Amino acid sequence: MNENKKQHSVRRILLPSGRTIEVVTFDSTTEPERVGLHICPDCGSDLIQPVAWGQVTPDQWELTLHCPNCGHSREGVFDQNDVADLEEHLDAGVEAILSDLQRMTQANMSDEIKRFVAALDADLILPEDF
Repeated sequence: MNENKKQHSVRRILLPSGRTIEVVTFDSTTEPERVGLHICPDCGSDLIQPVAWGQVTPDQWELTLHCPNCGHSREGVFDQNDVADLEEHLDAGVEAILSDLQRMTQANMSDEIKRFVAALDADLILPEDF
């Protein structure tokens, strides 16, 4: 097996227009990552979400974590470094969602423009439409 080969994941998204797009994400490394708070201990999903939190000491946080994939929940007190790693993972997830939203918005607008131009070409748009 080629050690330099990048791993990837594919998500298929169905747009309201009926068109399907694939979002491919390439991992920068093939080495296994350190298991952090963002990994579900039951199913291995990386979709863990904090649902409750509070600071216990300046260096420790009490968190309630939930996995939307399998429903697993856990509570615990975690150190600041682990919580900071979780925050970085959550921030990366927000960036990925916003990037996907931008791509989907652009694809939807492109479809709408094509339909509008086709309606104009077919003389189907009248002043009463506005």
